[in-house]
Amino acid sequence: MFQSFAVTARPEQGPPRLSALRADLSKSELDGFLIPRADAHQGEYVSARDERLSWLTGFTGSAGFCAVLPSIAGVFIDGRYRTQVKAQVADVFTPVPWPETTLGAWLKEQLPNGGTIGFDPWLHTVAQMEQTRAELVDTDVTLVPCKNPVDGIWADQPAPANAPVKAHPIEFAGETHSDKRARLAKSLRAAGQESAIITLPDSICWLLNIRGGDIPRNPIAQGFAILHADGTVDLFMATTKLERVMDHLGTDVRVHETDAFLEAGAALKGAVRLDKTSVPMIVAEAVGALAVWGDDPCALPKACKNPAEIAGSAEAHLRDGAAVVELLAWLDAQAPNTLKESEVVTRLENNRRRDNALQDISFETIAGTGPNGAIMHYRVTTDTDSTLEDGHLIVLDSGGQYLDGTTDITRTIAIGTPPLEARQAFTRVLAGMIAMSRLRWPAGLAGRDIEAIGRLPLWMAGQDFDHGLGHGVGAYLSVHEGPQRLSRVSTVPLQAGMILSNEPGYYREGGFGIRIENLIVAQKAPHLDGGDAHRSMLDWATLTFAPIDRRLIVAEFLDPAALLWLNRYHAETYEKIAPRVSADAAQWLKEATRPI
Repeated sequence: MFQSFAVTARPEQGPPRLSALRADLSKSELDGFLIPRADAHQGEYVSARDERLSWLTGFTGSAGFCAVLPSIAGVFIDGRYRTQVKAQVADVFTPVPWPETTLGAWLKEQLPNGGTIGFDPWLHTVAQMEQTRAELVDTDVTLVPCKNPVDGIWADQPAPANAPVKAHPIEFAGETHSDKRARLAKSLRAAGQESAIITLPDSICWLLNIRGGDIPRNPIAQGFAILHADGTVDLFMATTKLERVMDHLGTDVRVHETDAFLEAGAALKGAVRLDKTSVPMIVAEAVGALAVWGDDPCALPKACKNPAEIAGSAEAHLRDGAAVVELLAWLDAQAPNTLKESEVVTRLENNRRRDNALQDISFETIAGTGPNGAIMHYRVTTDTDSTLEDGHLIVLDSGGQYLDGTTDITRTIAIGTPPLEARQAFTRVLAGMIAMSRLRWPAGLAGRDIEAIGRLPLWMAGQDFDHGLGHGVGAYLSVHEGPQRLSRVSTVPLQAGMILSNEPGYYREGGFGIRIENLIVAQKAPHLDGGDAHRSMLDWATLTFAPIDRRLIVAEFLDPAALLWLNRYHAETYEKIAPRVSADAAQWLKEATRPI
């Protein structure tokens, strides 16, 4: 099994660890310390060695941080984790709603007489520190870089990740790394820049057509890179990881050990591009006055998938859809009150593992039934494993990392006879998902400009959900990929080739959860008769094919256009998936995709 059901953090471990940290801080001149969920590379995902936030607090979410002061320790969490954090942290920690409450505002309130707060300059970006320092400008609260005290008290801290790196085949990458380097170097020269520093592991892996195993569930290798305006690259990565790919990298990619990176950055000449949203403070300080702020040069090219990447992702989704349909058919044959969440997770993973292209799952499978479904990023453990009871829903959010693509799909499934309230909410969520799937929009709009389309049916009922409508997805890379997002805070214009999730939801704490998710790819929309000839438009192509539970649909809540889309989607699902599944599953699928 890729997935484990082990309990990874316990609330009772938090208080003694917090006491040890405070004791260490009391010996210094610090009044507090910041513990982010971040590493020196500033990606979303971190290795076991860098799980400092989870180790200290017990909170295992993918975003957030803790601010430890002498008399209070705030755990800052966004809307996705407001329910989860209650179960994971002890009462010595205080959950803080974030970003509604910013770190600067909280520190001003907690330290009215001022204080000195330490932070690890490898673990905070320039943008983060600029924002917080601006909020503290009229106070006596100061932020100072220091050695990380958590590492000093974490006795059994894991060793750095050191998984071997492999080449990503050109048939899946669609472009050689020499062509990528030349293309990006041209953009540096056009901007008058001599080099760019890249810290995000998925950017480096995309640029050099390599994949690794340093981060669970994401095939990336940790390291740093400097892209030069002549198209060469200095790669800073443990050389023991690179033995298999030295010929693949070639002579234009110079390899160095990781500890040479900071000195190399300080020795650069000419204008150096840094992305203040991903470069650590210590790196920016090493570059100094040569720094020119700009986007990670890989971010947008990586987001706009080429034809080979899109074709690979489409094929991976068909095979993945077959694994999901086999699971749904099996699940539908089980009586209520007989299965545990972990059994569903295990069965689905075993279905996926029949595919030789599967390298891993793309994240820990979310299989939350009843109240667990209201925990947006729920992970079943031996302590929480619950029975699928009559009248419950189960939120099943899962995916696979295949050599040709990354998948992410959510289906909400009825167990027995669900209540009308849940069916009504489900149909509103479905209506929002369909509305986004059908959308055409003018080129140049960003996620924030169209995201409300997927929320409107819920809003009209006085309901909403506290996560974005969708995130970017990589091509056999990170299942969460930027800069593209369907979010009210995303200003990045959507472009053809971008793959995103479309996943509205609804969560009733203590009751049930609902989420429906397909992956979609932006594409140029065909011209419509009567449309503006001069106006470029985009629309979506759907990549994910698996049935949506008809038992949960209140048909009168869907308008005729939405019903037409759903019936066509189900017909296409049957056509594409039925030949790929067993005879029993194909028969089940025929009924599951019957027109409404």
